[in-house]
Amino acid sequence: MIQMADLKIFDVADYLDSEEKIAEYLTVVLEDNDPTLLAAALGDVDRARGMTQLARDTGLAREALYRSLCATGNPSYATVVKVMQALGLKLVPQPLAR
Repeated sequence: MIQMADLKIFDVADYLDSEEKIAEYLTVVLEDNDPTLLAAALGDVDRARGMTQLARDTGLAREALYRSLCATGNPSYATVVKVMQALGLKLVPQPLAR
């Protein structure tokens, strides 16, 4: 029988180890058009990359990034753009499938 202590908690940040995986993950998240989900996903990416380094790269305080990029966060567009640029990514508009 499996014991709870034997189970490892899944953390997507453990698997975001390349720019390609990060871009694919964020692309899937963006398809939902859910700003809360995007904030949480950017938080996942930031944890995978290291919040301290991302804070340096964006010029934003680490604590502010933690608050903004969590499931209950509400980052400004400027924060999203800074984070995406620091990750070497960009937002690209695409027509909606109708």
